[in-house]
Amino acid sequence: MYSCSQCGKSFSSQSGLCQHMNTHTSKYKCTECGKCCKDSSALVIHRRSHSGEKPFECTVCSKRFSQSSNLVTHSRTHSGYKPYKCHTCDNAFSESGSLNSHMRVHTGEQLYSCKQCGKRYSSKNSLNVHMTIHTSKYKCTECGKCCEGSSVLAAHRRSHSGEKPFECTVCSKRFTQSSSLATHSRIHREDKPYKCDKCDKAFHQSIHLTCHMRVHTGDKPYKCSLCEICFSQSSHLHRHKRHVHSNRRPYQCPFCGMMFKTNVHVKRHTRIHTGAKPHSCRHCSDRFMQSHQLKRHLLESHNEGTSLTCNICQKKFVYSCDLQKHLLQHKSVKPYVCSVCPKRFYSAGQLNSHQLVHSDVKSFGCILCDKSFKRKQSVIEHFKRCASKLSVSDMLPIC
Repeated sequence: MYSCSQCGKSFSSQSGLCQHMNTHTSKYKCTECGKCCKDSSALVIHRRSHSGEKPFECTVCSKRFSQSSNLVTHSRTHSGYKPYKCHTCDNAFSESGSLNSHMRVHTGEQLYSCKQCGKRYSSKNSLNVHMTIHTSKYKCTECGKCCEGSSVLAAHRRSHSGEKPFECTVCSKRFTQSSSLATHSRIHREDKPYKCDKCDKAFHQSIHLTCHMRVHTGDKPYKCSLCEICFSQSSHLHRHKRHVHSNRRPYQCPFCGMMFKTNVHVKRHTRIHTGAKPHSCRHCSDRFMQSHQLKRHLLESHNEGTSLTCNICQKKFVYSCDLQKHLLQHKSVKPYVCSVCPKRFYSAGQLNSHQLVHSDVKSFGCILCDKSFKRKQSVIEHFKRCASKLSVSDMLPIC
């Protein structure tokens, strides 16, 4: 790649960079507005923006253009001709520029960076849209957040009003944005247009493919400032900080009083008490409490889905995070260190369990009696014994 020393823009060839450098000189300068162009033909085309001249006319709809190339591209809207095909997925485009931008979905390449916050984008248009965040042009009067455009601001305001005008015709789930509904609809259609060129996985959204590609590249751009462990996704870093470096457990199980760090963990845990199994197999009558149990069942019993294989012992895993934890055991790497004693552990869960040895805190209390416990497994076993002595009405959850 060849980068401009003045504006940072990158080019695939040296000739492209040389042409671009003319925009930083007055060699091809417009006398109307002072804009510098890369060559004489670009200057001629630019001058038409001042004169309004559009010499190229569409023979179908009579729309006129200032450039012949724009007319050629426009003509494809009538013919439906899309000569630029992606070799990774099934998408096709009427313009080469659109294909180039699309290819960055698969490569994860982000050439354009914001000078104010450092955030990077795969297209210049995406960067320009982002830049409006740093102004107060589209500012929410409720919370002061700056948005990328009027439509984004309107969608953001619905987060305050609670309005969800877009409804799924299949499952009646409602959304604040039409784009969210369109993405959600792919779940019902089993439409996964974003395919990985390294394995046979496919995704509903391009961002999911971008995140997945880091499994193959090993890229982990998000680093924890407290323990220096790196992550492939920002959400994984936030979850790590909440689970490992925070002791807050604000969410309580209404059945046994057990405390949790997230509301999602409470919902999953309560299925132990209710017996709910919301995840059903499409091939047989088996049902499961957790989604990961269903995925493992589909893989092992029906050979559906993809597995990740350890290249050392050939053990198979459904999730990449489980594979990464497993690989640490082969490498004898224990990144989680106890802050009280020198013991080290493979996972955050093992560390958290161990640290209870050094603590007198009993976070897990039985709501049926006054007993408290250090470990959740202890309160689960106790609760079953305690509940068996009481009637069903005494076992109703806390309101």
